[in-house]
Amino acid sequence: MTERAETVEQSPATSPLSVSGFSGADIPAYEDYAHCVHCGLCLNHCPTYKLWGLEADSPRGRIRQIVLVDQGRLPLGDSFVKHIDQCLDCRACETACPSGVEYGKLVEAARAQIEQNYRRPFFSRLARNFVFRGLLPCPRRIAVLARLLYLYQRSGLQSLVRSSGILRLLGLADREKLLPPIDREFFFSKLGRTYPATGVRRARVALFAGCVAQVSFSALHEATIRVLTANGCEVVVPDGQLCCGALAAHAGVRDVARSLARTNLDVFLSGNFDTVITNAAGCGSTLKEYEHLFAAGTPEHTKAREFRKKMRDATEFLADLGLSARLAPLPMSVTYQDSCHLLHGQKVREAPRKLLRSIPELKLVEMAMADYCCGSAGSYNVTETETSLALLAEKMKHARATNAQVIVTANPGCLLQMRAGAAIHGTGQEVVHVMELLDRATGKNS
Repeated sequence: MTERAETVEQSPATSPLSVSGFSGADIPAYEDYAHCVHCGLCLNHCPTYKLWGLEADSPRGRIRQIVLVDQGRLPLGDSFVKHIDQCLDCRACETACPSGVEYGKLVEAARAQIEQNYRRPFFSRLARNFVFRGLLPCPRRIAVLARLLYLYQRSGLQSLVRSSGILRLLGLADREKLLPPIDREFFFSKLGRTYPATGVRRARVALFAGCVAQVSFSALHEATIRVLTANGCEVVVPDGQLCCGALAAHAGVRDVARSLARTNLDVFLSGNFDTVITNAAGCGSTLKEYEHLFAAGTPEHTKAREFRKKMRDATEFLADLGLSARLAPLPMSVTYQDSCHLLHGQKVREAPRKLLRSIPELKLVEMAMADYCCGSAGSYNVTETETSLALLAEKMKHARATNAQVIVTANPGCLLQMRAGAAIHGTGQEVVHVMELLDRATGKNS
């Protein structure tokens, strides 16, 4: 029997996963591994396997390595860390898997194991500690850094630095292109506000505002609020909410993710909301899976299960509620890019398309491989920039082939990536969120 077809053996008691510092929720059960039967149906759905054709960079190959490390038969060293780090965690393999393997849970547990047991290079440790522990949990620090970036982008310094060639000399040119444009006014100032429904109130919802989105996507949040209120929703933006913890959880920094989750659970469950809404697919996937961060039977796990019942993506919620606001025609052709964590994480495919088709005179042209990752993947375009740009080039080839005027998606990270792709590859296509198009159609009728 070949190695790839071996049956997963139960881990011994000396598993490296049984170290101090782990929550019970961080240690996968034997059954989580055993569901993988090594059939290989995931291979052609895995972006890194399609790029390199390496078994070690396929879902089943990574699962095999995780099992071997768990059993103490493979060292937790540079090679293992490289293959796990190179995973986008796009979870396309979950959609393809006939056995229901929860691959996202396994790879995040592996990254938690790496965080506990592997010593990264000094500057990598410094950067990770700054981002995951010092920045994302602290809204004020996010605001301060954003104001500095705003000055860099708007003062002429960015153009000067780019033309000087220093970025390319330092190997930062590609990463710098992917910096989000910073808003003049931040959405933090809207926390604590309530926006009344237009007409008869059909629902009372809370808007999850995120972290980076509050300094780079204020316009998207405002468009989302206008669409929701126009369709009979009272919208509350609760004060005290923090980053969802997705980036920390995906990176294996699960103690930070748990701390953020506890705060958000308290904030959103304390209000009398019918639904909690997010317009960020990546955030929504983590918010719906908060229970994975806590051991079964704990109070936090119970809260997370209650919270999951209320949590909805904005497109999912509106498609179910039904649009009551009249929409004006938008005579344009658009193509839709599936956000990985909306499609593969939350299993929401038709809702955004249904909303787009509801706009008069808008023509939806399906893109080849629309369900294939654009390469953004949270912080992946920063940590694995070369691979990210290779995936983006393939994506933009398919986007250009549609001849659509506009590329539509449902996640801020995808918006940034696809906008960079349109600029780099000169497709001339506008890139917008589903909620922004709905806002245009609604606003023209107001």
